[in-house]
Amino acid sequence: MTPAHPNMAVNMGLTSLLVCSDAHAVHVLQRILGDLGIAVEACGDLRMARARLKDRHFDALVVDCQDETAAVELIALARKTPKNKTAVAIAIVNARTDVPEIFARGANFVLHKPISRERAAHSMRAARELMRNERRIRPRIPVQADTSISYGDKENVPAALLDLSEDGIALQCDSKLPPYGKVYFQFALAGNASLIRLSGEVMWQDSSGRVGIRFAQVPGISRRRLNEWLQTNLSVAPEVVPSGSQVSTDGDELSQRLNAGLGLLSASAEDRRDRSRRACCLGAQVYRADSRAPTRCTLVDISPGGCYLESAETFPAGTPLEIVVRTEELRLRIHGNVQSMHPGFGMGVGFTLRTVDHRKQVQQLIACAQSEPKLLS
Repeated sequence: MTPAHPNMAVNMGLTSLLVCSDAHAVHVLQRILGDLGIAVEACGDLRMARARLKDRHFDALVVDCQDETAAVELIALARKTPKNKTAVAIAIVNARTDVPEIFARGANFVLHKPISRERAAHSMRAARELMRNERRIRPRIPVQADTSISYGDKENVPAALLDLSEDGIALQCDSKLPPYGKVYFQFALAGNASLIRLSGEVMWQDSSGRVGIRFAQVPGISRRRLNEWLQTNLSVAPEVVPSGSQVSTDGDELSQRLNAGLGLLSASAEDRRDRSRRACCLGAQVYRADSRAPTRCTLVDISPGGCYLESAETFPAGTPLEIVVRTEELRLRIHGNVQSMHPGFGMGVGFTLRTVDHRKQVQQLIACAQSEPKLLS
């Protein structure tokens, strides 16, 4: 049993134990984990896997549930060992697996067979953030403040801030936030009446309504205000003990941290984002129907039904738009209407597809997003 690449365990900070005898799944997951900077030890023998869990620490345990009973027992063993009780458990399941039971017995994430590289990569990125949270060394400062969140077609959803760092924030929200895509929020901190406006990505959420968000886009003014507040309050914040320290941890508290990833990979299909939506980064120009003055923006995700445009200038919901993307070979013109608007950040746009040519233009744009060709200035 050797690491996937020579010296990987030495050169990389995060480690994983992959317990699986499916050659295709092992190949795909080794590539994905390696690309994410996570060292991999692959093991197809459960007896050897149990010995490794007792012998050394892993940040993640990825286990095939082909033998569901044995897989559950292995996760339970990891939870009982001092070295791996906080390891992120990722279960590989099939259509016959009792997924709710797998979650109930300690899994944080599930990957569905057949393993899709795209879906698995997205899930593993989320799992990596949870691994990093367990090893987090950046201090988080407890904070009590109200905020409002916007996402998709939702505006000003109320929430309460719980703690804050330079990279992200934890909050309490009664509404379930989208497990994929960006959210937009603003808040004022104690001693500073000026609003901080940010966009971020939901990295985890649990059944109690706690949500962890990683900052994605922080305007310069908001970044300065945030850093000033953090520097001022670091000196008075209570000492934060890294979660990897050897301290006694209440069982409920530990369970809450380990189950933080459940919101990202619910077994229910209605909680999953449209699989056809694709992240991208394409320069574009937007024209309103009543103006020929272009607004420059960036197209950051796209599906057959719509897209999201990041732009400092935004238009009200319902505004008809023409989106123009130029490449070295094509000039694509897509028509749509603003579905949601987040001031200072961008707009969600639904495409207007009345003809075969309209649909063809969207398919060409999706193809451009896949290859992200060189754009004309």
